[in-house]
Amino acid sequence: MLSEYRGASKGGYRISTCLGGGARLLAAVAAILTLTLMPTVSAADLPSKKTLNLAAIKTMVAAAEAEAERRKVQVTICVVDESGNLLFLQKGDGAGLNTIQFAQKKARHSAFYKQPSKAAADQLKSGDLQVLAFPDAFPNQGGLPIQVEGQTIGGIGVSGAPSEVDEAIGRVAIEALR
Repeated sequence: MLSEYRGASKGGYRISTCLGGGARLLAAVAAILTLTLMPTVSAADLPSKKTLNLAAIKTMVAAAEAEAERRKVQVTICVVDESGNLLFLQKGDGAGLNTIQFAQKKARHSAFYKQPSKAAADQLKSGDLQVLAFPDAFPNQGGLPIQVEGQTIGGIGVSGAPSEVDEAIGRVAIEALR
């Protein structure tokens, strides 16, 4: 019996829990078995993943800047992690203010959906309007996922030039990592 009524006391009922000796022993054995049979996990067993570090970002940005200069365009460059968190943002001197948000939206789209933002633009162009309802989708060419060993670790977005040029600049940046 796990609990029993011991009668009324001042102010209400008093309930006490009592486990017999056999029940206590059974509970202790069950706890010991549970702990000894549980698989142990060490740090070596945890999965590892690649992330964008500052050196990689600087390499990508330098390549993107050089390509933009070669094409004689002023752009905004944005790099985000796989969750869309801003890691780097740089607006070119002659780039429009609207390119700041466009570059961020392109980068986030690519990181979230693990595909170029052009895919959403093509989807919309084909008449599929559902892309407009997707959270953080941005159907405008110029955003690319940053992938290492098949895993998306971030996104890059470029804005300020024609969309196909924005994407080409982003591609050069990603190729600089290889």
